[in-house]
Amino acid sequence: MSKPVIGFIGLGLMGGNMVENLQKRGFEPIVMDLNKDAVAAVVARGATEATSGAELAAACDIVMLALTTSAVVEKLIYAEDGILAGIKEGAVLIDYGTSIPASTRKIGADLARKGAGMIDAPLGRTPAHAKDGLLNIMAAGEKETFDKVKPVLDIQGENVFYLGALGAGHTTKLINNFMGMTTVTAMSQAFAVADLAGVDRQQLFEIMSTGPSNSPFMQFCKNYAVDGVSDLGFSIANANKDLGYFLTMVEDLGTRAQIGEGTSANLQAAVGAGMGSGNVPEILDYFLKLEK
Repeated sequence: MSKPVIGFIGLGLMGGNMVENLQKRGFEPIVMDLNKDAVAAVVARGATEATSGAELAAACDIVMLALTTSAVVEKLIYAEDGILAGIKEGAVLIDYGTSIPASTRKIGADLARKGAGMIDAPLGRTPAHAKDGLLNIMAAGEKETFDKVKPVLDIQGENVFYLGALGAGHTTKLINNFMGMTTVTAMSQAFAVADLAGVDRQQLFEIMSTGPSNSPFMQFCKNYAVDGVSDLGFSIANANKDLGYFLTMVEDLGTRAQIGEGTSANLQAAVGAGMGSGNVPEILDYFLKLEK
């Protein structure tokens, strides 16, 4: 693809900045989003708005999704006027969101029957990296399909990893988020227990940070627990969703992840307590109030 026509659905913080980066590189994407202000912002820079997934897919060589859940992705794919109804033979769908691998493989098989390809390509790093084309991209799918779209992936990511068969990207992202969110949840509870036991949080950080527990995640937790600055940029609600997807994937593999179950239970409880919009280190406040 020398200069493919790109469609982009999902103009949130990450998706909107990814589209801005594409526009800076000379692309004029066709876009969709329920947020009309977000659509207006990219249309003002030269994008075109589509009114349905089918209309967008019929006009595009590459269809990109940056959406919140597997359920939203499936609705857009399988609606009567959805992407599957309009996608062209030879086109490629790229799902940048965090989705359930089994759902990804199902969608990929249905697209293949129409002669279209699919890449699951969940993202690492932040919206600021997205605006500058510096994301980490965990891509998977048929190698020929990956090679076809890699020039565009290279525009969006500083590090583009090829992980193999379709679904491997979403699998890797869920494992990564299980590790990260479990770490942040555990560290946040450590600060809460220290507080309840009369141990100074700053001193606890100074001790832990001199050993192997030191990490960027610990710094994020310290920023909130000690300094009151919530800067991780990943919400408790999103972490709760991703841990749920991780546990679904583990169940599909015929096993259990009891540590993941514990993390998920705490995240669900924090969401239930009305804390879902806060960043994950803010779960500290839930632990400070937790009673036996």
